[in-house]
Amino acid sequence: MEPPSGPASRRHVPWNRLLLAVSLLTFWTPPTTAQPTIETVPLLAAEGSDVLLLAHNVTKNPLGYAWYRGERVDNTQLIGSCRVATNLTTKGPAHSGSETLYPNGTLLIQSVTQEDTGSYTLLVTKDDLQTERQTGHLHVHPVLPTPVITSNNSNPREHKDTVVLTCGPETQNTSYMWWISNQSLPKSTRLELSEDKRTLKVVTVTRKEKGPYVCETRNPVSISHSDPFTLDVLYPVVRPSLQASNITVPEHEGPVVLTCLTDETGVSIRWLFKGQSLLLAERMTLSSDSSTLTIDPVSREDAGGYQCEVSNRGNSSRSGPLRLRVTSLTSVYTPHKYACFVFLS
Repeated sequence: MEPPSGPASRRHVPWNRLLLAVSLLTFWTPPTTAQPTIETVPLLAAEGSDVLLLAHNVTKNPLGYAWYRGERVDNTQLIGSCRVATNLTTKGPAHSGSETLYPNGTLLIQSVTQEDTGSYTLLVTKDDLQTERQTGHLHVHPVLPTPVITSNNSNPREHKDTVVLTCGPETQNTSYMWWISNQSLPKSTRLELSEDKRTLKVVTVTRKEKGPYVCETRNPVSISHSDPFTLDVLYPVVRPSLQASNITVPEHEGPVVLTCLTDETGVSIRWLFKGQSLLLAERMTLSSDSSTLTIDPVSREDAGGYQCEVSNRGNSSRSGPLRLRVTSLTSVYTPHKYACFVFLS
């Protein structure tokens, strides 16, 4: 099961739809004797979106409306008032510049922030100068940033170290979920989630748990995913072996091909000659992955023991030595028999 990548199911209400809602309510307010109620549209508001506080069941033909921040009618918290007969709107001390009042009692707040979270009170003045009021509530949720995974150990050792992965930053009203290799976390006694699921503990990590890991954050208005995070698990390297196309070669002939054999992946290979790092001569070439050394032609200086060493970031291992013999032809003449003897040196 792959982690979801689509947008949050609740999207911001477009500005033109909000205006349409205002227009419909302006020309049609159902007659009722019920107490007024406040509806927040959308119910779950994302930071930066536009929000309507719709007034329902408002008395017919009122003289005017007034909106206040908080749950009390306090002139210091007046956002604005509207006289219906003249459609005259007056701004109050609590007006921030983003609020708009409409003749049907609706309040529009544009580009809401988390500071707009709170209670809002509508005061309706009826034609008999009596008043009625109702309080609504607005909760603005932040749009979640892209989360980042951090680790307490950048180079854990296989079967030895425990790794703690943390999904950050920590935000309120946020749920967390983890994925490994594009799958939900398997049931394992070595994978432990914290109570809020923001941290994941990998006990005595192995190569199987190297990842990649992705953490998901979710709140009522948005979903976000981290970039993949892979654990660089250090593990023992199996000893390589060395193979040669020929171990006895006449001088000035060739080629001789030495091959370092290993089943390890993601390792580097180094060559040694007589126990020291090999200095490549002009007649020597390495393959692109350094697993093969070719000598052509062979010189008597090339005779001796060769080894290859494979290593990862934490461990290394050398092959056993392989000895290369270089032969030369030497003619020796005796004064008595004029015989020619060939010695191998």
